[in-house]
Amino acid sequence: MDETNQNQTEAQTKLNPFEMALKNFELAADLLGLDTEIRNQIRLPERELTVHFPVKMRDGKFKVFTGYRVQHSTARGPAKGGIRYHPDVTLDEVKALASWMTYKCATVNIPYGGAKGGVICNPKELNDFELEHMTRRYTSEISCIIGPTKDIPAPDVYTNAQTMAWMMDTYSMARGEYCPGVVTGKPLAIGGSKGRNEATARGCVFVIAEAAKHLQIPLKGARVAIQGFGNAGAISAQLIHDNYDAKVIAVSDSRGAVFCENGFDPHRAIEHKQRTGSVVGLAGTETIPGDAILTLDCDILIPAALENVITPCVANSVKAKIVAEAANGPTVPDADTVLDQKGVFVLPDILANAGGVTVSYFEWVQNNSGLYWTEDEVNARLKQIIVTAFEEVLLASQKYKVNMRRAAWARALDRVAEALKVRGIYP
Repeated sequence: MDETNQNQTEAQTKLNPFEMALKNFELAADLLGLDTEIRNQIRLPERELTVHFPVKMRDGKFKVFTGYRVQHSTARGPAKGGIRYHPDVTLDEVKALASWMTYKCATVNIPYGGAKGGVICNPKELNDFELEHMTRRYTSEISCIIGPTKDIPAPDVYTNAQTMAWMMDTYSMARGEYCPGVVTGKPLAIGGSKGRNEATARGCVFVIAEAAKHLQIPLKGARVAIQGFGNAGAISAQLIHDNYDAKVIAVSDSRGAVFCENGFDPHRAIEHKQRTGSVVGLAGTETIPGDAILTLDCDILIPAALENVITPCVANSVKAKIVAEAANGPTVPDADTVLDQKGVFVLPDILANAGGVTVSYFEWVQNNSGLYWTEDEVNARLKQIIVTAFEEVLLASQKYKVNMRRAAWARALDRVAEALKVRGIYP
């Protein structure tokens, strides 16, 4: 790596997630010519709650955990966003993710604002007893600002349907009534929605299909590389392979990546990972460095893992025609310029991974109405919303002559700004 690229990469490493979000916000606000007063109302979160709470551990001793819940905006509806358990959770990260949720919901035009939460912990070091007690105590600590019409949490990194069940039960017991709509991503037995588990990946694949149609790239036989083989990555691999006959040539997880020039069945990769804990070692593939997957010769690249992985240095070597961001914030702002110059068609995170929050919205609607839909109904409604959002962002891109990310942010920001303008300020 030459000195210029090294310095550039180091500078991007220092850019925290909230600064990234603010940079995209300012670009979109400039594009819209948004006035200073409205900018100042939207730029920063409405509420930031930090909680420190004790949890009884397996050895009978108490440990104090730190958690956050940030509500970025409630201009267009209740705040909505996941809860993550991770040792590297920071307030700035949660603020960034909350703001992304605001714009994600506005991009697909569902009536939510944005929120996010997290607890600083290593869930791999906690047993089920400790996880349940930590979840219930965290829920009680943030219960003053969450609620079915106020702020609706959902699963995120290292949280799942069971976590949401504990949260829903804790909230309901404290209020003396069944409140399924306080969280989404719940088990089906207590009001979860069919199709929710696959929703993020399904929405991403719907967007890829629309982009491929626009760019006149046949999906049949298209070469696909996927960074990250968790829920979004693995299901994206299955869907694009099974429904469009695309060729999955490489996938990766935290332990490494596997590659096969002629492609492989992603179902085998999922079975192998369930059995061994990693995709590495999959029969018929060769092991390659994990970061090499981002620069493989492919038609479609799906970053479905970490933030800040596509730096300007990496972007210089990206060979994909389409980059579909199933992860939040995988591309740093300065890398967008490089990808634009190379003619790479980027499907931004606030569009490409909005399927999850869309079906969370469906779950909330079903909870509130007491009327539950079939999986086919859920998927059909999801496709309609995602395809419409893609078409709107594409039109904005053509209108303003900008890339899809700036177009998506501008479309979303315009909706949030309009809501603030018509609501006015109380009192």
